[in-house]
Amino acid sequence: MVRFLIVLLCLGLVPLVAPAETRVPQSRAEVQLSFVPLVKQATPAVVNIYARRVVAERTSPFMNDPFFEGLFRNFGTTRPRVQNSLGSGVILSADGIVVSNYHVVGQATDIRVVLNDRREFDARVLLADEESDLAVLKLEGASDMPFLRLRDSDGVEVGELALAIGNPFGVGQTVSSGIISGLARSGTATGSARGYFIQTDAPINPGNSGGALIDTAGRLIGINTSILTRSGGSNGIGFAIPANLVKQFVVQARAGNDSFQRPWAGMSGQPVDADIAASLGLDRPGGMLISQLHAQSPFREAGFEAGDVILTVDGEPVNTPAEMLFRLSVTGIGDTATIRSFRQGRTARVDVPLIAAPETPPRDTRTLGRASALPGLVLSTVNPAVIGEYGLPLSAQGALVEEPGRFGARVGLRVGDVIEKVNDAPVTTSAEAARALRQRMNMVAITVQRGAERFVTRFRL
Repeated sequence: MVRFLIVLLCLGLVPLVAPAETRVPQSRAEVQLSFVPLVKQATPAVVNIYARRVVAERTSPFMNDPFFEGLFRNFGTTRPRVQNSLGSGVILSADGIVVSNYHVVGQATDIRVVLNDRREFDARVLLADEESDLAVLKLEGASDMPFLRLRDSDGVEVGELALAIGNPFGVGQTVSSGIISGLARSGTATGSARGYFIQTDAPINPGNSGGALIDTAGRLIGINTSILTRSGGSNGIGFAIPANLVKQFVVQARAGNDSFQRPWAGMSGQPVDADIAASLGLDRPGGMLISQLHAQSPFREAGFEAGDVILTVDGEPVNTPAEMLFRLSVTGIGDTATIRSFRQGRTARVDVPLIAAPETPPRDTRTLGRASALPGLVLSTVNPAVIGEYGLPLSAQGALVEEPGRFGARVGLRVGDVIEKVNDAPVTTSAEAARALRQRMNMVAITVQRGAERFVTRFRL
């Protein structure tokens, strides 16, 4: 029998390899060997976005001159110029809710969205946030749209397979594959985004911004936002904004918010390194050390103090202020976060209500009139909401410069400066600063806080 089979093989009458079977993969393991069914399922929900905005451009005969351009920076006339941007977006609901990056559609005056099947829709921005680099759009007249489902991004693990879908370099919709190569990346992305990211080695290039990062079940893991590169091309380190934060953006957009509202912690902190862990009695580095608390902080009201270490928020570890802000943002204003903390060798769990930054005292915005030493200067009282909007130190007190006006700019004031004193007299509100600047005087001295810097500007009337 064996000799008979050998003869048949030699004559070519018995095939050595069975013909390949063509069929749709039937299991997760088989899907991982072929992405075709997954791509067919997901790509209809990823769109190309063409955005346009009009900006004022100053023309000057000194442009591009290495010496005179700096001296005559504001010289010349302005004219409108159209800026175009190209990116990607992801449809997240049948009624046409689309999520993209702020740097793709932020401040755009005209947005056109093109689907994979070549249908085109006009779109308007519902909510945009430069800090998170996210924007939520609504397709005009859309219904029965293909869309992606969100995955709980806290369940994503390093090593998972992932696909990045977008429109790199404007060549058309493209799919690239890779793995999740890192989690909880904070402060590493370039561009507008600041915060907490998922890292992937799936190639992401210009034009991929706003596109989808999906898992092998076709669920959205995150929105692609940027790459880490020295050459301008993809080097295998890309970043995506986690789906859990995207979900909170969509919730707020549907609630009618046009800007993203983050819970206000009223605290500053730093990562716990090995030296700090040893000094506090922690068995290993980890967590965020509270360095300062505002008087109105909900964490202060819940019993927290400077020197406490926050270990987890709602069961998820936090190690940096960016991670802390991300966790609170995902939970959302009006909810309660369960905080696990460490103090003097003991751990505790405390529920903290999440609130918006208080407008207490009222900001009381005032524009100074002709009787003032600085007519046209616009001031607001510093409160927690103002501190959050302008990124001021938690200890900031005084009158914030909303607009310096012509005379304020001449004496060196800028938007975001905080006036603390006028002629050595402390001011804590916009009303006090306005009164002090109306007094008759020959010489005016204003103490100003600008970030971490404090200085005095003097001028004669």
